[in-house]
Amino acid sequence: MREPRPAGYGSVSHGRFVRGDQQASQSTRFRDSLVVVLALLLAGCGGDPGQGPVEVKWDRDACERCRMILSDRLHSAQVRVPTPDGRSRVYRFDDIGCALIWLEEHAERDDSATEIWVNDWRTGDWIDARTATYLRGQVTPMEYGLGAQPEPAPDGLDFAQTKAHIFDVEARFNVHGGHLDADTASPGAASVQIPPADPIPAPEQPHDHAE
Repeated sequence: MREPRPAGYGSVSHGRFVRGDQQASQSTRFRDSLVVVLALLLAGCGGDPGQGPVEVKWDRDACERCRMILSDRLHSAQVRVPTPDGRSRVYRFDDIGCALIWLEEHAERDDSATEIWVNDWRTGDWIDARTATYLRGQVTPMEYGLGAQPEPAPDGLDFAQTKAHIFDVEARFNVHGGHLDADTASPGAASVQIPPADPIPAPEQPHDHAE
């Protein structure tokens, strides 16, 4: 019968003597490293990175504001807002106009942790909506008519001008029944006010000609 090995008894590994306690320590370190690697792999497989834009399921995801399906890969937007549990949630929009109007109605608009992303109108890449330059006169899903790009342009709008443009176009949409050439809106222009129509007179009652 083999006698139990005394404490510290080692073995030969790769031509060198390794103590038993050293073997246990190496095994623990290997196990801990393996756990870390597996955790990183799981985090990278479809998990939310916690910041930046996320994957859009084109022709399936719906706009958070108007519920239209996202199909235009050059004019869509995303908004990532912080949540009470310290994480964040991403909302998808088919037009930067929908994104900014939706955000204006929520308190997260003033949170510095809120991120806004928009497609580059030429490549479809996601770029920071706050630092982008916007060009008017484009055909977009909800007719706000703006295309974003990362670099400045002579006639481009900055983020503040873009918000003014969108709010003005939205006011004109409401006045004109939801259809308008968005390029006619001017950044910062006052909303169109329509004077009240004259009351419609009541129809005349037929006279009784009975003798």
